[in-house]
Amino acid sequence: MDDMTTTLIEACCPPLLSSRLSADEAEKLAAGFKVLGDPVRLRLLSLIAAQPGGACTCDLTGEVALSQPTVSHHLRILLDSGLLTRERHGQYTHYRVDPDRLGILRAALSTL
Repeated sequence: MDDMTTTLIEACCPPLLSSRLSADEAEKLAAGFKVLGDPVRLRLLSLIAAQPGGACTCDLTGEVALSQPTVSHHLRILLDSGLLTRERHGQYTHYRVDPDRLGILRAALSTL
């Protein structure tokens, strides 16, 4: 391409990203998005994020119409990915969204 063609392409079609993802960044983001690729986990994350103080497993089972072991399995995956934090209160476990980890995924989507 000559300089004139390059200039015309840049003027009408600016790049979508300000920088390219490194292989490591792409790997980490893909892992986070893979976790959220399951509709149950995405819904659980949404339900927990909607609660100011987080949510207890016992509150979530009725919302998604799944058994407690199944909900706990999905919560474990979200927890292991870093998207959730947890706090134990006696026999109950409360989950909260980790805003920093979720913010990384949100920022990645906003730059695409």
